[in-house]
Amino acid sequence: MAEHFAETGFVTLRIAVLTISDSRRGADDKSGAWLRDAAEHAGHRVVAKEIVPDDVYRMRVFFSRWIADPQVQVVLTTGGTGITGRDSTPEAVTPLLDKRLDGFGELFRVLSYEEIGPATLQSRAVAGVANGTLIFCLPGSGGACRTAWDKILRLQLDHRTRPCNFAQLLPRLLESKTGHVGSKDDAPMGLQFGS
Repeated sequence: MAEHFAETGFVTLRIAVLTISDSRRGADDKSGAWLRDAAEHAGHRVVAKEIVPDDVYRMRVFFSRWIADPQVQVVLTTGGTGITGRDSTPEAVTPLLDKRLDGFGELFRVLSYEEIGPATLQSRAVAGVANGTLIFCLPGSGGACRTAWDKILRLQLDHRTRPCNFAQLLPRLLESKTGHVGSKDDAPMGLQFGS
């Protein structure tokens, strides 16, 4: 396989974790705590961890804040991806995405099928990019979080994974069609062209 990027070793990413639940509190937020611990164990820095009720508009407050924050490169969520009346994470995040990463949900369901069979159809795991921030929305179960992290995210958020990975693409997520490479710092103000 061809080497697409120069070897730089492990790159620490800044990650925010959001638990979406009407019933979880800090002490019993096992999935959110597990994601935080897994990210830190891998060498990443968790810069924020919050719990929010399964309410579209309250979730969007956190999504919008973290999408605009230059200190957040990746958002991991757990919960709200099922099909019950209160499950609304995909509805909260999808309008905020610049690009969807449909392959994430597809791959997650294939891997999940190996563990839970056709019940994986009930998952609406979704991912995308917004303002240069990678966002991954996972189901609320600990098993689903472990599957997504161990089999997809741990590798794709590691700059050393070949032939390619999301970590290597982070600096290019704000490229424009004119060739300007922006940053989250200048994105909210608008890109300045021709200067």
